[in-house]
Amino acid sequence: MNVRKAVLGYVIGLSLAAGGVSIAHGSAAQQINPGRYPNLAAAQRLTEQAYAKVSAAQEANEFDLDGHAAKARDLLNQANQELKAAAAAANHHR
Repeated sequence: MNVRKAVLGYVIGLSLAAGGVSIAHGSAAQQINPGRYPNLAAAQRLTEQAYAKVSAAQEANEFDLDGHAAKARDLLNQANQELKAAAAAANHHR
């Protein structure tokens, strides 16, 4: 049962990492323009750095973090999406 749980955790972790890397390294069109919104762009950059660090922690601990790291990564992805939405809202109100 523990081996099965470890393999499942590993597979889920890899899939989340792949999804997160694609989000963190999105195209320039998906990134907040630092010239227009320097604070939002800085916040986005920090969420991407935090995501990478959480991923590194998962790998160092062989994905055995009781799901908390995966939850943190999900929340960082959500924060990144909200920052993009904030920039889009600011664009709309200009």
